[in-house]
Formats: sequence, C-alpha cells, structure tokens
Amino acid sequence: MKFSTLAKTIFFSIVIISFSACHNLFNDDDSDPVNEYLISYETEKSYLPILIETVFDQMVDQYPEMAAVRDRVEYGLTVYKITYYTTLQGESQVASGLVCVPLGEGPFPVMSYQNGTNTLHSNAPSENPDNQLYLMLESVASTGFVVAIPDYIGFGSSDNTFHPYLHKESTVQTVVDMLRAIKELTQNHLNVSVTSDLYISGYSQGGWATMAVQKAIEQNYSGEFNLKASACGAGPYDLSYINQYILNQENYPMPYFAGYMIDSYKNLGVVTTPIDSIFQEPYAEKIPTLYDGTLSGEEINEELTTVIADLFTENYIENYTTDTTFTSLIQTLADNSVEAWATSIPTRIYHGTADDFVPAQVSFDIHQDFLDAGASSNNVTLIPLPDLDHREGIVPTGLASIQWFLDLTE
Repeated sequence: MKFSTLAKTIFFSIVIISFSACHNLFNDDDSDPVNEYLISYETEKSYLPILIETVFDQMVDQYPEMAAVRDRVEYGLTVYKITYYTTLQGESQVASGLVCVPLGEGPFPVMSYQNGTNTLHSNAPSENPDNQLYLMLESVASTGFVVAIPDYIGFGSSDNTFHPYLHKESTVQTVVDMLRAIKELTQNHLNVSVTSDLYISGYSQGGWATMAVQKAIEQNYSGEFNLKASACGAGPYDLSYINQYILNQENYPMPYFAGYMIDSYKNLGVVTTPIDSIFQEPYAEKIPTLYDGTLSGEEINEELTTVIADLFTENYIENYTTDTTFTSLIQTLADNSVEAWATSIPTRIYHGTADDFVPAQVSFDIHQDFLDAGASSNNVTLIPLPDLDHREGIVPTGLASIQWFLDLTE
C-alpha cells in the first residue's frame, strides 16, 4: 500500500507534537488509580481532523472505498504506546501495543486489529507506528473508535523473548489483556468514556487470531465485552489442513511460515519431535537461528528453500500422520486450530481466491463448519475476493471490514 508523497508529508511533518512523556503508573503518587493490567503509556503523536481528512483525500485516489471512511471523520486523535501485563504459559509477561484514542469525551466503542505474520522486531506496531497499514488503522480512530493494535508477545516491550507464533492460548490472552489495559487507560488516566462494545478484525495470522479471540470472548468473556462484529481475513484456521496443503505442494512460496510455526512450538515445549526429523539439513540447523527478530520473512525465505522435497524429510512428508515420532506436532497443530461453533455474533470471513500462501479452501471449510455447527447464514458470511492473492487481499479486506463496522454503528 503506497501513499502519495503529500500524504506522507502531512502525516510525518505536519503533526501536532503533544507531550511525549512516558507515564510509568507504578512510580506515581498514591492518589493515582490502581491498575491491574496497564503499566505505562506514552504519547506517540496527535492529529487534528483537518489533517486526517487531507490524508484520506490522498488515499481515496488509490482506494475509492476510503471515501466512506473519510466522510465519517469527526475527531482528532492521539496515538499512545502502552505496556501492560499478560501471561505466557502461566507466567507473567509484559506486552505492548498501540492505542489510538479520539480527541473527545465519548462514549466510544473499541476496535481491535490483529496484524499478520511479522518476524522483524523493528516492524512491530509500537516500534513502527508510521507503517502505512498502521497509519490507516490509526486514522480510523477519527471516526469515533478507540483502536487497539497489539504487538503480540515477542515484539515491542517483550522482544527479549520468542514470539509464540500461532499459539492460540497466549495470543488470545495477549489481546484480551490489552483490551482490559485500554479500559484502565481511558477511564483512569485519559477521562475518555469507552463502551463495552467491541469490534475485532485481522488478516492472515491476525485473521486466525481474530477468530480465536471471538470464540474466547463468546465462551468465556461475554460479560466483560459486548462483541458486536468480527471480520476475519485469510487466516490459517485449520493448521492441520495447512500442514497437509504445504506437504502436498512441489513448491511452497513461503517456507518461513512453516519454520516459524515449528520453531515457536519447539520453544514453547509443546512439540517434542526432533527438528531434524521434520526438516532436512542444512535447514534443520538453520531454523532455530532465523527467528530472532532481525530478519524479514523474505530474508528468511532466502535461507530456506521453496522445494518441499528438499525442505522436509521424506519420512515426515510420507508418514507424518502415522509415525509416532510426529505425534506431539500433529496434536499441537490440532490444539491451535480454531474449530467452528454456533456463533451468534455477526462474522465475515474474507479470502482471496488466488491465495497460494494460505489457500482459500481453509476459509470455505470453516464457513461450512460454522453452518454445520448451527450458526445462522445470516450471521456468518463468506466473502471471496476474486483473483486476489494473499498480499493483494490485505487492503481490500481491511477497508471492507472498517466500512462494515462503521455501518453497524450507525
């Protein structure tokens, strides 16, 4: 997604530089409210409505769908970086993310966006708030949403630990605890009224994360959050199917996805299968060194191979479902997949039909599974994006989701 030079200049140069102090909430005096989740918040930047409208005008030239969003601009906004407490495998963990707050009293609903697969520490939302996708999401706060963009564990304030990639339990906990921290931030420190209404969306890893968070909120946190809608884009919901799909290809264009997942599960201790039983050398030795936050996905791909017969061992390709060597891995893939349920929440599932990273079939299947589980076709809608591949589907999915959320708030 490329904005014009003028738009970049407005965003990067004509910014209202508000106070940029970092508020560590455990070093203030005893009169401050006590927070259970929020640790600190720091102002990144602020914008007036006229600047946001100007940037939207630039984006509309490339994405006409943005016109409807531009027409809803009402507020200036402030972007904060927050740190907060969450947990990873039962242990306390400090996490971080961006929170974009309208400059008004509210009350405002919350929109949480779960971003897609990332391996670079420098590209985490709180480390790179001027990333063009994040800028688009930040600007949505001007329409009257408090916008949350979690970093995930392993990025931002927690980049001293590994990222538990496609680990359902910690992903859900990280998102839910950030939403709790946002409530403390807005109510205890910013004097901004926030409702319990929640809208969630995400793409790729973020689509999978969004669906997992949706299920957890419906089943475990419905008294805490009033989930109004969920928009899931191109997520690998059935990891067992994704594994089978990759192994059935002669060439797979994104081998770093597979290495990332296995490395994550090995670090979590949930997969006991030796890595050289899954991957051939020299890749088995390389993979544990590639996900330290310094390399992009493209750079990691260059260290691997797209040829499946060269990347994986012959035994894994042919016998992964029957050889007990792989039992822990197969079970972990099943445990971290998202199974459909009889949701009552308006849900949209977007997927590009030309996606060869995460095949569209996984979305077609989960949609049918929702209907089979008793969900109404009025609630769960499959929206194919004709002829779009994985990368091409990111912006159309995001814009469609935002427009849908805005329509629902009218």
